[in-house]
Amino acid sequence: MLGALAKKIFGSANDRRLKTYRPKVEAINALEPELQRLSDDELRARTAAFKEQVAAGATLDDILVPAFATVREGARRALGQRHFDVQLIGGMVLHEGAIAEMRTGEGKTLVATLAVYLNALAGRGVHVVTVNDYLARRDAEWMGQVYRFLGLTVGIIVHGLDDVERQAAYACDITYGTNNEYGFDYLRDNMKYDVDQMVQRGHAYAIVDEVDSILVDEARTPLIISGPIDDRSDLYTAIDRLIPDLARTDYDLDEKQRTVALTETGNERIEELLEGAGLLKEGTLYDAQNATLVHHVNQALRAHTLFQRDKDYIVRNDEVVIIDEFTGRMMPGRRYSEGLHQALEAKERVTIQPENQTLASITFQNYFRLYDKLAGMTGTAATEADEFADIYNLEVVEVPTNRPVARLDEDDEVYRTVEEKYQAIIKDIETSSAKGQPTLVGTTSIEKSELLAKLLSQHGFTQIDFGDPQALQPVYKAAREGKPQKHFAVLNARFHEQEAFIVAEAGVPGAITIATNMAGRGTDIKLGGNLEMRLEQECAGLEGDARSRREAEIVAEIERFKERALGAGGLYVMGTERHESRRIDNQLRGRSGRQGDPGRSKFFLSLQDDLMRIFGSDRMDGMLTKLGLQEGEAIVHPWINKAIERAQAKVEARNFDMRKNILKYDNVMNDQRKVVFEQRKDFMRQESVRETVDEMRHGVVDDLVADHIPADAYPEQWDAAGLKEAVAGVLNLDLPVDQWAKEEGIADEEMRERLRQAADEAYAARIEKNSAEVMTYVEKQVLLQSLDHLWREHLVTLDHLRQVIGWRGYAQRDPLNEYKSEAFQLFESLIGRLREQVTGQMMRIEVVFQQPEPELPDMFGQHLDPVTGENEFDSGGSTGIGSPSGLGLAMLPGGLPAADALLADRDPSDPASWGKVNRNEPCPCGSGKKYKHCHGAFA
Repeated sequence: MLGALAKKIFGSANDRRLKTYRPKVEAINALEPELQRLSDDELRARTAAFKEQVAAGATLDDILVPAFATVREGARRALGQRHFDVQLIGGMVLHEGAIAEMRTGEGKTLVATLAVYLNALAGRGVHVVTVNDYLARRDAEWMGQVYRFLGLTVGIIVHGLDDVERQAAYACDITYGTNNEYGFDYLRDNMKYDVDQMVQRGHAYAIVDEVDSILVDEARTPLIISGPIDDRSDLYTAIDRLIPDLARTDYDLDEKQRTVALTETGNERIEELLEGAGLLKEGTLYDAQNATLVHHVNQALRAHTLFQRDKDYIVRNDEVVIIDEFTGRMMPGRRYSEGLHQALEAKERVTIQPENQTLASITFQNYFRLYDKLAGMTGTAATEADEFADIYNLEVVEVPTNRPVARLDEDDEVYRTVEEKYQAIIKDIETSSAKGQPTLVGTTSIEKSELLAKLLSQHGFTQIDFGDPQALQPVYKAAREGKPQKHFAVLNARFHEQEAFIVAEAGVPGAITIATNMAGRGTDIKLGGNLEMRLEQECAGLEGDARSRREAEIVAEIERFKERALGAGGLYVMGTERHESRRIDNQLRGRSGRQGDPGRSKFFLSLQDDLMRIFGSDRMDGMLTKLGLQEGEAIVHPWINKAIERAQAKVEARNFDMRKNILKYDNVMNDQRKVVFEQRKDFMRQESVRETVDEMRHGVVDDLVADHIPADAYPEQWDAAGLKEAVAGVLNLDLPVDQWAKEEGIADEEMRERLRQAADEAYAARIEKNSAEVMTYVEKQVLLQSLDHLWREHLVTLDHLRQVIGWRGYAQRDPLNEYKSEAFQLFESLIGRLREQVTGQMMRIEVVFQQPEPELPDMFGQHLDPVTGENEFDSGGSTGIGSPSGLGLAMLPGGLPAADALLADRDPSDPASWGKVNRNEPCPCGSGKKYKHCHGAFA
């Protein structure tokens, strides 16, 4: 009560914030006459002047007013479009690093030019993020006219570009691209071996178009780059042999929920079996280092207990082929993830296909939080304001419309059954189309779009085939003659360019367009039709007077169409059911009533809809029947709207909590990812990493001594034999450690110094033998590749740990805290293993000349559609991440990668000049045979 009174007197927080922008708007308007008198060159010269001011220490806020005024005048000259005052406010909101909520048709694409231009003056690059490649190309070309007119450069990042093209695009002042492309480029950059190969140049400022779609909807699934991993078939087979030895009491099986879990006795039994098979090396089964083993055991158990041959899958041609549980059809090519398919292959004794390993991954939440300043724009963000504030630290500012909204939002109509609902929808479509009112029908899925299309076809309507260039002519003909439309369009969200064309023509009088709620983004529905689209379609190939006449005819016809559509009440938006999120419903409603046009919206619901069913419609159905609700009748009341809105708010809150919980776990990995990626970049930037390699070697010596010589222990208590063996294994040195331990008065510190000195001398000799220049190169490559190898293993282990950590909750321990603790221990272990692996490698390295290895295996980008589960992005093969300079990495005994480099030229006739030759490389004598089959056969 008091809050409502205060809001009435003082205005809302949003109103008060909007008032602070008014003085700047007036200042920009005051500059307009002065800028209109400037020539094009004089206007363009202001860009260079602004850059000089920023370089001299001026802040972007200092030059906001003159810069915005310059953009407004540039847009008027380049595009013939002048920013409205409310668009200037939207630009200020974006510049401040907030979300501008602007209704559909208010010109968000043009608004972005203000903040983009201003921030580009800093010279650090501005990223504009769109939802698909089509919009990236369209906006870069369209708004690029303004930027180029004012002297700035514009680049586009779309699928299919190589690294050189991407570097050029990121080097521009302004770069347009999709969220997927930006994210994958970041991941790929952190897999490169040379700073010069990286394409991105930092993350200064980004504006996200349709920010709710990208930062909420698409952020449910991470971006993943994966590639084939080493053959693990022996591990799958070994674990598979153990599962039949478990008794039925060793696991709990719930066939209804399709879950299975080991009991306490089952855990003890499987530990015994794993130890007996030599698979459990140390600790207990549920120690962090054994998380991957637990994962494989669980998958093998699922394969044996939950999946039945000839029901869930069949075995054919040495393959396990999944059977679709709904259709009963085989699904060749589809494979279960997380190693489950490999577990089934082990169970059926067929060839085990290699797994794909995650090489790098990141969530959109953590990628976009890399930016120093982030902003966004959309028509619907207020309902997700808490999520934007909590996760991205972004405020939502509602920017007023240029003209008052004249759309009529009617109360929902609730029917008892789906059949009654669809009958009412078709009847309403026929009525609105007959009076010339364009109608947009929103559905929640493609399947329901197709169902409605089928029902319309049964009522005498014909679906438009957009493969036919003349497809819209019957629609235009009916509009010209004032007759009811008998054609309808179904919008397929998978074809963005076609989608834009369909949406653009949805404003023709009487037009009927069926669309999924996610469709139609980025293109306005203009009453009467879209002039640009029609000119592009109908004037192609025409020139001179013929083109001019046709253009004039189209302009006049669209004007007549617009008058008729306005007279019929503007665009009518019909929703066929409520979505879980109010935001999606508001997106659909927002298509109508642009720029003060009249419009109308209504939602048709049934008690059998998902949302209604979840919130107890069974009782409501019985109550309505008792009250005498007849078939075909609907219940309409504002209270129903409020009740549905509350239900939606509950679902939104639950979904937000789920996303927030997932992010808490991902943040643990993200902290480690940032450390690894920064350290990696630091290694790449250094000309030499010898100091780091030396420190690692000394660290390994310290660890070896600490492991075998207890603190304050007498020499006779030392494990001298073990230390000698460890020194030989890790440092590749045969030292009389056992003899040193017998010397009178020797202490652990002296032992440490002797080992350090011996290791340093051995390494110095290796450097002298192979040349300092070559070893400098080799050190960096070994360090980077060892780090990559261990980081990938670490990602897999963390993923497996995350899947099993939830069980800790049964022991009254917080799974998140447990995960943080275990992940930290695993990360410390990674650092120790990195030291040991790099040191062991460099102490054994033999630099040889050999032919470059083949490129690394193909790597694939993946971002699953949160709704369909399909991969939205397919990189189509290799990411182009290979070894630099054509010098590949060979494998030496022990499984460690060894860098090869060029030695001095070898004389084919003088074997003494060849040095050490790898047995598998071509023989230096020039015979064309491998060395082991030529001169190596005599060695």
